[in-house]
Amino acid sequence: MRADDDTETDRPAGFWQSLLYRVEAGVFLAVMGFFRLLGLERASALGGFIARTIGPLISVSKRADDNLKLAMPELSDEERARIIKAMWDNLGRTFAEYPHFDQFHARDPSGRIVVEGEEHALGAVARGKGAIIFSGHFANWELMPMAALSRGIDGGTIYRAINNPYVDEWIVRQRKTYTFPDQIAKGAHGVRRLMRHLRNGRSLFMLVDQKMNDGIAVPFFGHAAMTPAAPALLAMRFSSALVPVWIRREPGPRFTVRAYPEIEVAQTGDVAADMATTLTRINAFFEARIREAPENWLWLHRRWPKEVGRSDRAASFKQARRQGRRAEDPAAPETS
Repeated sequence: MRADDDTETDRPAGFWQSLLYRVEAGVFLAVMGFFRLLGLERASALGGFIARTIGPLISVSKRADDNLKLAMPELSDEERARIIKAMWDNLGRTFAEYPHFDQFHARDPSGRIVVEGEEHALGAVARGKGAIIFSGHFANWELMPMAALSRGIDGGTIYRAINNPYVDEWIVRQRKTYTFPDQIAKGAHGVRRLMRHLRNGRSLFMLVDQKMNDGIAVPFFGHAAMTPAAPALLAMRFSSALVPVWIRREPGPRFTVRAYPEIEVAQTGDVAADMATTLTRINAFFEARIREAPENWLWLHRRWPKEVGRSDRAASFKQARRQGRRAEDPAAPETS
């Protein structure tokens, strides 16, 4: 009897995890099928409605609010609440648009994507040294490669695999079908593939706005943020162009994808300083775009270390105490 019990408890880690993944994938595929049946317009609208109704009520929204306080302290409580609700609306729409990738392109107005600044990307690609075309989690971030493909740009997309392998397989298949066949998962094998892309003069597409624990701390909204080093490192090594892209959601499932002039890659010979300078420029680009439309960015990531928020709150408390003392006694000396 004990042997049987041991057998049962030796298997659960793999068996139950696999079962859970399959159940999750079944629910996910059923939801995707439902959204597909609704059609793009209704699916996007329903996804937005559900997310903006439920999203602000769940605990992860507290992180979005904390991020907004840290990045844009000038906003009022009401302004932050509006941004968070609109952010959830966009996230719900993006989720519901996954089964409708076949309806997005930039070849003509029916494709729902308007491309601006394409000359910046095309000029970088034409030099033949590979281009690193990057963006962040803006609007429907999956559309950047679709816009590039519509303009004849070839390349591969770097992505972070989803924990559930069955859901990940479905999403990667969507990307392979409607964007580039080359989908490069982050990891050691992926590094070799992406380096081969650049050596061959092809383009790489990546999202580089998330926190990376092994990244480089550079300013973002005035606070040190661990920032992915890959775009700067690759650009320096292969003399590739860094082309920033912003995606903005227009009313409904329509988008503007805009490429901007290349980010200047620092090349002074001091590798560490050059990487920090280049990454600071990348973060400055993101910050400017986020300030233009803060609801267009995904504020749910833990972009800054927890210590940053705590130290800022402590500094604010000390400043309030100093101001209180000054109000009581204007002649009191300033103290730290």
